[in-house]
Amino acid sequence: MARARKRSKSAGRLRPLVFLRRWVLRAVLVAVVLLAVLVLGYRWVNPPTTIYIWQESRRLGGVAQDWVPMDRIAPAMARSVVAAEDANFCLHWGFDMGAIRVAIAEGSGRGASTLSQQVVKNVWLWHGRNWGRKALEAIITPAMEIAWPKRRILEVYLNVAEFDKGVFGVDAAARQYFGVSAADLSDAQAARLAAVLPDPKGRSASRPTESLRRRAARIMDGAATIARDGRTACFED
Repeated sequence: MARARKRSKSAGRLRPLVFLRRWVLRAVLVAVVLLAVLVLGYRWVNPPTTIYIWQESRRLGGVAQDWVPMDRIAPAMARSVVAAEDANFCLHWGFDMGAIRVAIAEGSGRGASTLSQQVVKNVWLWHGRNWGRKALEAIITPAMEIAWPKRRILEVYLNVAEFDKGVFGVDAAARQYFGVSAADLSDAQAARLAAVLPDPKGRSASRPTESLRRRAARIMDGAATIARDGRTACFED
């Protein structure tokens, strides 16, 4: 009898834990399914906004952003961004292991983040350095690489990247800095836009410093190099 009562008390204590575990598992499953739907859906549907763009819009009272497809973006712009931010974009599966090893050896994360990782961070996650965000980024990035072609990844990046305070996307940036559309950017203008990354609030494409001019010149050379050696094949027709 005493043993039965003990078992009953033990079961009573465990029941809330079992209930909680079930609901946690269900919540995780729902989150995974929802994320999978969003990752797959955004292959064709443009993200209506991002967490960071929404935050900046509230802070500034509005932002400039005009979404344009890849066929309305100058090829020089796509090449320049890849040359500046992720020269091996066409060669990796979301993570550039060579760049990561170099960053670890140098004791810095600088240069290790690929365009794919930046798209994941910009579209689904929040800005800031913490292990929770990095863990989610590590999970979502390969899933996006499987679901999206490289051309789509680059298209989304070019449309959500910040190029100035309150200016998001290459078309809005091209119009603000140079008074042209994204399709009409010259090689030099494209290189300057790419050169303001990853510090768009501290750099200006229309009023470049000498160091920015040198960086833009290196980007132009890099864009020509990756075009010659075939590292643009995954996003150019």
